[in-house]
Amino acid sequence: MGFTQTIKNIWSVEDLRHRIGITLLLVVIYRFGCYVVLPGINPDSLMALKNFTSDGLMQLLDMFSGGAFSQASIFALGIMPYITASIVIQLLGMVLPAFQKMQREGESGRMKLNQYTRYLTVLILLLQGPAYLMNLKYQVTAAGGYVDMGFWTVAFMTIVLAAGSMFIMWLGERIDQKGVGNGISFIILIGIIARLPEAFFQEFTQRLLNSAGGGLVIFLLEIVVLLAVIAGAVLLVQGTRKVPVQYAKRVVGNKQYGGARQYIPLKVNAAGVMPIIFAQAIMFIPVTVAGFSTDHTGFWGSLTNMYSWTYNIIYFLMIVAFTYFYTAITVRPQQMAEDMKRNNGFIPGIKPGKPTVEYLDSIMSRITLPGSIFLGVVAILPSIAYVCGLNRSFAQFFGGTSLLILVGVILDTLRIIEGHLLMRHYDGLMKDGRIQGRTTGKGVF
Repeated sequence: MGFTQTIKNIWSVEDLRHRIGITLLLVVIYRFGCYVVLPGINPDSLMALKNFTSDGLMQLLDMFSGGAFSQASIFALGIMPYITASIVIQLLGMVLPAFQKMQREGESGRMKLNQYTRYLTVLILLLQGPAYLMNLKYQVTAAGGYVDMGFWTVAFMTIVLAAGSMFIMWLGERIDQKGVGNGISFIILIGIIARLPEAFFQEFTQRLLNSAGGGLVIFLLEIVVLLAVIAGAVLLVQGTRKVPVQYAKRVVGNKQYGGARQYIPLKVNAAGVMPIIFAQAIMFIPVTVAGFSTDHTGFWGSLTNMYSWTYNIIYFLMIVAFTYFYTAITVRPQQMAEDMKRNNGFIPGIKPGKPTVEYLDSIMSRITLPGSIFLGVVAILPSIAYVCGLNRSFAQFFGGTSLLILVGVILDTLRIIEGHLLMRHYDGLMKDGRIQGRTTGKGVF
């Protein structure tokens, strides 16, 4: 099916057309808010802040906020506080019985967890707001400007920043309900894509002006490598190992159940981008502590430089370790084995019970190893690309959290659009099968 016919099919579905229109409208509102500067801040004095966020981990924060962080926008804190709160609540649900009980309560439990997530988000915002404003004052003062940061000014601006982030969260929820895709993830996607044209143009200009010869050829090779990395990220997101499960026949009354063979899809990267997020959060600690120290040399100094060998080796090993950790607490072979036994199912050649648990656990260990290594390589690719001479902004699209979110959210959105088409008896978006997203459920990532 051609691209034109696909667009016609999408446009002919009124509900889908309406949802896409609402999604685009909410995205425009979000992008407009990214350029609304905090009251009392002179936009002309923000060059120092933009330079401060043009490198390292601060560049990642600015990318996830769609540039609002470096522009002292009312959306400067972005959606990251909500994501942090969601991760904390998710981890509490794995270790605290009270949160585990709420997870099992269905819709009512989910609503309680969402409420706790919002409360925690507000608390994080009230802590991050003054820290951001103090850094803003320092950067503006260093550039020769002046901004009043008295107690009441900081309190007022903190409320504005908190309200801006909560408004972004509200936009994400509206996209969930009335738009297409996961709202929070989609907003992060828009923030990442918003930086792509500028980074693309900067790299193109750098290759044409600064290369002695063959700059255009080098740029085309970079694009080919980028496409190859994206293809690898798609395989990492969609890769599965299917385990056959045979269900025994059951006769209930005059009806026969079971007897069919099905498959359990075990994901190569069941942890998603969570290991990268955990590792980045820990690697951000030296950067924070370095702000209170004058010694930025030696081993400690290398931990504050995301392009150093020390930083990337430790970062890579932490991602591999966190991938195993997160997979172990999210994929539970014991529960899988119990579910199969309860439904009269078994893996051919494997005895039910403990042997099944050990078999599933061994498979997960084998497929998690290459998945974790590939995830670690993807995470450090931006640093490798920068060392190889690429522009810092453009290098960020060669891997890391940004690329995995970019690929994952696009696949999820396409899968949802394809679902709407198939429900109305149209062809899907692909000729050779259904699009596979990251997960079948809802979540930030």
